[in-house]
Amino acid sequence: MTVLVTGASGFVGRALVTHLARNAERMVRAATRGAPEPSSMSRVEMVRAPDLGGDAEWRSALEDCTAVVHAAARVHVMHDDASDPLAAFRRVNVAGTRRLAEQAAAAGVRRFVFISSVKVNGERTAPGMPFTNQSPAAPCDPYGVSKWEAECALHEVSARTGMEVAIVRPVLVYGPGVGANFHRLLQALHAGVPLPLRSVHNRRSLVALDNVTSLVDRLLTHPAATGHTFLVSDDDDLSTPELLRRAARALGTTARLVPCPVGVLRAAASIAGQADVADRLLGSLQADISDTTSRLDWVPPVTVDAALAETARAFHAGER
Repeated sequence: MTVLVTGASGFVGRALVTHLARNAERMVRAATRGAPEPSSMSRVEMVRAPDLGGDAEWRSALEDCTAVVHAAARVHVMHDDASDPLAAFRRVNVAGTRRLAEQAAAAGVRRFVFISSVKVNGERTAPGMPFTNQSPAAPCDPYGVSKWEAECALHEVSARTGMEVAIVRPVLVYGPGVGANFHRLLQALHAGVPLPLRSVHNRRSLVALDNVTSLVDRLLTHPAATGHTFLVSDDDDLSTPELLRRAARALGTTARLVPCPVGVLRAAASIAGQADVADRLLGSLQADISDTTSRLDWVPPVTVDAALAETARAFHAGER
Protein backbone atom coordinates (compact mmCIF):
# COMPACT_ATOMS: atom_id res chain seq x y z
CA MET A 1 0.00 0.00 0.00
CA THR A 2 1.25 3.48 -0.90
CA VAL A 3 -0.22 6.33 1.17
CA LEU A 4 0.03 10.00 0.29
CA VAL A 5 0.20 12.20 3.40
CA THR A 6 -0.37 15.91 2.81
CA GLY A 7 0.83 18.51 5.28
CA ALA A 8 3.75 16.23 6.07
CA SER A 9 5.85 19.03 7.54
CA GLY A 10 3.18 20.05 10.05
CA PHE A 11 2.79 19.03 13.68
CA VAL A 12 0.31 16.23 12.96
CA GLY A 13 1.60 15.43 9.47
CA ARG A 14 5.17 14.70 10.61
CA ALA A 15 3.92 12.30 13.25
CA LEU A 16 1.63 10.58 10.74
CA VAL A 17 4.48 9.98 8.31
CA THR A 18 6.69 8.49 11.03
CA HIS A 19 3.92 6.29 12.39
CA LEU A 20 2.60 5.01 9.06
CA ALA A 21 6.09 4.23 7.75
CA ARG A 22 6.68 1.75 10.58
CA ASN A 23 4.48 -0.74 8.72
CA ALA A 24 6.82 -2.85 6.55
CA GLU A 25 4.07 -3.38 3.97
CA ARG A 26 3.45 0.32 3.44
CA MET A 27 5.16 3.09 1.48
CA VAL A 28 4.50 6.67 2.52
CA ARG A 29 4.65 9.57 0.10
CA ALA A 30 5.09 12.70 2.20
CA ALA A 31 3.98 15.95 0.56
CA THR A 32 5.50 19.14 1.95
CA ARG A 33 5.21 22.77 0.89
CA GLY A 34 8.95 23.46 0.88
CA ALA A 35 11.64 21.86 -1.23
CA PRO A 36 11.58 18.17 -0.24
CA GLU A 37 14.66 16.71 1.41
CA PRO A 38 15.50 12.99 1.41
CA SER A 39 13.96 11.16 4.35
CA SER A 40 16.01 9.08 6.76
CA MET A 41 13.21 6.49 6.70
CA SER A 42 13.56 3.91 3.96
CA ARG A 43 9.83 3.63 3.25
CA VAL A 44 9.23 7.38 2.94
CA GLU A 45 9.35 9.29 -0.34
CA MET A 46 9.37 13.08 -0.05
CA VAL A 47 7.51 15.06 -2.71
CA ARG A 48 6.72 18.74 -3.13
CA ALA A 49 3.08 19.65 -2.59
CA PRO A 50 1.40 22.19 -4.87
CA ASP A 51 -0.02 25.42 -3.55
CA LEU A 52 -3.25 24.38 -1.88
CA GLY A 53 -6.30 25.67 -3.69
CA GLY A 54 -8.89 24.88 -6.31
CA ASP A 55 -6.35 24.64 -9.14
CA ALA A 56 -3.72 22.50 -7.40
CA GLU A 57 -2.16 19.73 -9.48
CA TRP A 58 -1.72 16.48 -7.52
CA ARG A 59 -1.55 13.88 -10.31
CA SER A 60 2.14 13.03 -10.05
CA ALA A 61 1.98 12.79 -6.24
CA LEU A 62 -1.06 10.49 -6.49
CA GLU A 63 0.46 8.03 -8.96
CA ASP A 64 0.08 4.43 -7.69
CA CYS A 65 -1.38 5.60 -4.35
CA THR A 66 -3.90 3.37 -2.61
CA ALA A 67 -4.91 5.88 0.06
CA VAL A 68 -4.63 9.55 0.99
CA VAL A 69 -4.39 11.12 4.44
CA HIS A 70 -5.18 14.80 4.02
CA ALA A 71 -3.67 16.73 6.93
CA ALA A 72 -2.71 19.91 5.05
CA ALA A 73 -4.90 22.93 5.77
CA ARG A 74 -5.02 26.63 6.39
CA VAL A 75 -4.93 26.35 10.14
CA HIS A 76 -6.86 28.19 12.80
CA VAL A 77 -5.05 31.14 14.42
CA MET A 78 -6.23 33.34 17.26
CA HIS A 79 -5.83 36.61 15.32
CA ASP A 80 -6.33 36.17 11.58
CA ASP A 81 -5.01 39.09 9.53
CA ALA A 82 -6.65 38.10 6.23
CA SER A 83 -9.01 40.75 4.86
CA ASP A 84 -11.64 38.05 4.27
CA PRO A 85 -10.78 35.09 6.54
CA LEU A 86 -13.68 32.89 5.40
CA ALA A 87 -12.72 33.28 1.73
CA ALA A 88 -9.09 32.46 2.56
CA PHE A 89 -10.12 29.35 4.51
CA ARG A 90 -12.51 28.25 1.76
CA ARG A 91 -9.87 28.54 -0.95
CA VAL A 92 -7.52 26.15 0.82
CA ASN A 93 -9.69 23.99 3.07
CA VAL A 94 -12.74 23.58 0.83
CA ALA A 95 -11.72 24.11 -2.80
CA GLY A 96 -8.27 22.62 -2.18
CA THR A 97 -9.69 19.54 -0.46
CA ARG A 98 -12.27 19.00 -3.19
CA ARG A 99 -9.60 19.32 -5.88
CA LEU A 100 -7.36 16.76 -4.17
CA ALA A 101 -10.26 14.35 -3.64
CA GLU A 102 -11.41 14.55 -7.25
CA GLN A 103 -7.91 13.90 -8.54
CA ALA A 104 -7.44 11.09 -6.01
CA ALA A 105 -10.62 9.39 -7.17
CA ALA A 106 -9.56 9.77 -10.83
CA ALA A 107 -6.17 8.21 -9.95
CA GLY A 108 -7.83 5.14 -8.45
CA VAL A 109 -7.29 5.94 -4.76
CA ARG A 110 -9.54 3.64 -2.74
CA ARG A 111 -9.68 5.48 0.60
CA PHE A 112 -9.40 9.12 1.61
CA VAL A 113 -8.90 9.99 5.30
CA PHE A 114 -9.55 13.63 6.15
CA ILE A 115 -8.22 15.35 9.27
CA SER A 116 -11.03 17.74 10.18
CA SER A 117 -11.64 19.37 13.58
CA VAL A 118 -14.00 19.24 16.53
CA LYS A 119 -14.59 22.92 15.71
CA VAL A 120 -17.12 21.62 13.18
CA ASN A 121 -19.28 20.76 16.20
CA GLY A 122 -18.68 24.04 18.00
CA GLU A 123 -16.51 25.78 20.56
CA ARG A 124 -17.92 24.55 23.85
CA THR A 125 -20.16 21.99 25.52
CA ALA A 126 -22.51 22.19 28.48
CA PRO A 127 -21.51 20.23 31.60
CA GLY A 128 -22.16 16.53 31.11
CA MET A 129 -23.25 17.00 27.48
CA PRO A 130 -20.25 16.11 25.31
CA PHE A 131 -20.26 16.19 21.54
CA THR A 132 -20.96 12.83 19.93
CA ASN A 133 -20.75 11.61 16.35
CA GLN A 134 -24.48 12.41 16.13
CA SER A 135 -24.11 16.02 17.25
CA PRO A 136 -25.12 18.51 14.55
CA ALA A 137 -22.53 20.69 12.90
CA ALA A 138 -22.43 24.12 14.52
CA PRO A 139 -19.14 25.80 13.57
CA CYS A 140 -18.61 29.23 15.10
CA ASP A 141 -15.68 30.64 13.13
CA PRO A 142 -14.39 30.67 9.54
CA TYR A 143 -11.99 27.80 10.18
CA GLY A 144 -14.76 25.56 11.55
CA VAL A 145 -17.08 26.53 8.70
CA SER A 146 -14.41 25.66 6.13
CA LYS A 147 -13.76 22.27 7.70
CA TRP A 148 -17.48 21.47 7.70
CA GLU A 149 -17.85 22.52 4.07
CA ALA A 150 -14.80 20.41 3.19
CA GLU A 151 -16.43 17.38 4.84
CA CYS A 152 -19.58 17.97 2.79
CA ALA A 153 -17.51 18.26 -0.40
CA LEU A 154 -15.78 14.96 0.34
CA HIS A 155 -19.08 13.14 0.86
CA GLU A 156 -20.28 14.51 -2.48
CA VAL A 157 -17.12 13.33 -4.27
CA SER A 158 -17.42 9.93 -2.57
CA ALA A 159 -21.06 9.51 -3.62
CA ARG A 160 -20.21 10.43 -7.20
CA THR A 161 -17.01 8.42 -7.62
CA GLY A 162 -17.20 5.55 -5.14
CA MET A 163 -13.97 6.55 -3.38
CA GLU A 164 -14.21 5.66 0.30
CA VAL A 165 -14.03 8.59 2.74
CA ALA A 166 -13.42 8.60 6.50
CA ILE A 167 -13.31 11.79 8.57
CA VAL A 168 -11.54 12.46 11.87
CA ARG A 169 -12.48 15.34 14.17
CA PRO A 170 -9.71 15.69 16.77
CA VAL A 171 -10.00 17.82 19.86
CA LEU A 172 -6.91 19.82 20.93
CA VAL A 173 -3.85 17.79 19.90
CA TYR A 174 -0.73 17.86 22.08
CA GLY A 175 2.55 15.99 22.14
CA PRO A 176 6.29 16.45 21.57
CA GLY A 177 6.86 19.71 19.71
CA VAL A 178 3.45 21.17 20.48
CA GLY A 179 3.27 24.93 20.05
CA ALA A 180 0.84 27.80 20.57
CA ASN A 181 -1.07 28.08 23.86
CA PHE A 182 -0.15 24.61 25.12
CA HIS A 183 3.56 25.39 24.78
CA ARG A 184 3.06 28.72 26.56
CA LEU A 185 1.41 26.90 29.47
CA LEU A 186 4.40 24.55 29.68
CA GLN A 187 6.72 27.56 29.74
CA ALA A 188 4.72 29.14 32.55
CA LEU A 189 4.73 25.95 34.59
CA HIS A 190 8.45 25.43 34.04
CA ALA A 191 9.17 29.02 35.13
CA GLY A 192 7.02 28.67 38.26
CA VAL A 193 4.64 31.44 37.24
CA PRO A 194 1.59 31.63 39.55
CA LEU A 195 -1.54 30.89 37.54
CA PRO A 196 -4.94 32.14 38.80
CA LEU A 197 -6.80 29.00 37.71
CA ARG A 198 -7.39 26.97 40.88
CA SER A 199 -11.10 27.90 40.98
CA VAL A 200 -11.85 26.64 37.45
CA HIS A 201 -14.23 23.67 37.35
CA ASN A 202 -14.47 22.79 33.67
CA ARG A 203 -13.94 19.61 31.63
CA ARG A 204 -11.78 19.48 28.52
CA SER A 205 -11.08 16.64 26.12
CA LEU A 206 -7.54 16.49 24.72
CA VAL A 207 -5.87 14.01 22.38
CA ALA A 208 -2.25 12.91 22.34
CA LEU A 209 -0.47 12.98 19.00
CA ASP A 210 0.19 9.23 19.21
CA ASN A 211 -3.52 8.55 19.67
CA VAL A 212 -4.35 10.55 16.53
CA THR A 213 -1.81 8.63 14.44
CA SER A 214 -3.03 5.32 15.82
CA LEU A 215 -6.62 6.09 14.87
CA VAL A 216 -5.69 7.26 11.36
CA ASP A 217 -3.75 4.03 10.87
CA ARG A 218 -6.87 2.08 11.78
CA LEU A 219 -9.03 4.17 9.43
CA LEU A 220 -6.83 3.34 6.45
CA THR A 221 -7.92 -0.30 6.43
CA HIS A 222 -10.88 -0.90 8.73
CA PRO A 223 -14.01 -1.84 6.75
CA ALA A 224 -16.32 0.00 9.16
CA ALA A 225 -14.57 3.34 8.64
CA THR A 226 -16.12 4.16 5.27
CA GLY A 227 -18.58 7.02 5.19
CA HIS A 228 -18.32 7.85 8.88
CA THR A 229 -17.04 10.69 11.03
CA PHE A 230 -15.01 9.88 14.13
CA LEU A 231 -14.36 12.05 17.16
CA VAL A 232 -11.03 11.31 18.82
CA SER A 233 -9.68 12.13 22.27
CA ASP A 234 -7.65 10.46 25.02
CA ASP A 235 -10.96 9.40 26.61
CA ASP A 236 -9.80 10.99 29.88
CA ASP A 237 -11.30 14.46 30.27
CA LEU A 238 -9.60 16.88 32.66
CA SER A 239 -10.27 20.20 34.29
CA THR A 240 -7.75 22.93 33.51
CA PRO A 241 -6.26 22.77 37.04
CA GLU A 242 -5.88 18.99 36.81
CA LEU A 243 -4.21 19.25 33.41
CA LEU A 244 -1.78 21.83 34.78
CA ARG A 245 -0.97 19.70 37.84
CA ARG A 246 -0.29 16.63 35.72
CA ALA A 247 1.72 18.59 33.16
CA ALA A 248 3.79 20.14 35.94
CA ARG A 249 4.45 16.71 37.42
CA ALA A 250 5.66 15.53 34.01
CA LEU A 251 7.97 18.56 33.85
CA GLY A 252 9.35 17.72 37.29
CA THR A 253 7.85 20.73 39.04
CA THR A 254 4.70 21.80 40.88
CA ALA A 255 1.90 23.90 39.45
CA ARG A 256 1.51 27.15 41.38
CA LEU A 257 -2.25 27.60 41.16
CA VAL A 258 -4.01 30.38 43.02
CA PRO A 259 -7.76 30.93 43.35
CA CYS A 260 -9.58 33.64 41.42
CA PRO A 261 -13.29 33.89 40.54
CA VAL A 262 -13.94 32.70 37.00
CA GLY A 263 -16.07 35.78 36.31
CA VAL A 264 -13.16 38.05 37.17
CA LEU A 265 -10.85 36.06 34.88
CA ARG A 266 -13.31 36.31 32.00
CA ALA A 267 -13.76 40.05 32.48
CA ALA A 268 -10.00 40.66 32.62
CA ALA A 269 -9.43 38.53 29.51
CA SER A 270 -12.13 40.40 27.62
CA ILE A 271 -10.57 43.77 28.49
CA ALA A 272 -7.18 42.44 27.31
CA GLY A 273 -8.64 41.16 24.05
CA GLN A 274 -7.99 37.54 25.07
CA ALA A 275 -11.55 36.26 25.43
CA ASP A 276 -10.92 33.32 23.10
CA VAL A 277 -7.89 32.20 25.11
CA ALA A 278 -9.86 32.52 28.33
CA ASP A 279 -12.67 30.41 26.95
CA ARG A 280 -10.26 27.57 26.25
CA LEU A 281 -8.89 27.73 29.78
CA LEU A 282 -12.17 28.32 31.60
CA GLY A 283 -14.85 26.68 29.48
CA SER A 284 -15.72 23.06 28.76
CA LEU A 285 -15.38 21.11 25.54
CA GLN A 286 -15.86 17.37 25.74
CA ALA A 287 -16.03 14.70 23.05
CA ASP A 288 -17.65 11.31 23.56
CA ILE A 289 -15.60 8.79 21.55
CA SER A 290 -17.65 5.70 22.40
CA ASP A 291 -18.83 5.31 18.80
CA THR A 292 -15.24 5.56 17.58
CA THR A 293 -14.01 2.89 19.97
CA SER A 294 -16.88 0.49 19.38
CA ARG A 295 -17.19 0.85 15.60
CA LEU A 296 -13.45 0.46 15.00
CA ASP A 297 -12.62 -1.88 17.91
CA TRP A 298 -10.02 0.68 18.94
CA VAL A 299 -8.96 2.32 22.19
CA PRO A 300 -6.46 5.16 22.64
CA PRO A 301 -3.14 3.34 23.15
CA VAL A 302 -1.43 6.18 25.03
CA THR A 303 -2.54 7.57 28.39
CA VAL A 304 -2.60 11.25 29.24
CA ASP A 305 0.25 10.90 31.73
CA ALA A 306 2.43 8.96 29.28
CA ALA A 307 1.79 11.53 26.56
CA LEU A 308 2.52 14.42 28.92
CA ALA A 309 5.79 12.72 29.93
CA GLU A 310 6.86 12.53 26.26
CA THR A 311 5.81 16.13 25.73
CA ALA A 312 7.80 17.22 28.78
CA ARG A 313 10.91 15.35 27.62
CA ALA A 314 10.74 17.13 24.28
CA PHE A 315 10.17 20.47 26.01
CA HIS A 316 13.26 20.01 28.18
CA ALA A 317 15.27 19.02 25.14
CA GLY A 318 14.24 22.26 23.45
CA GLU A 319 12.20 20.49 20.73
CA ARG A 320 9.91 22.98 18.97
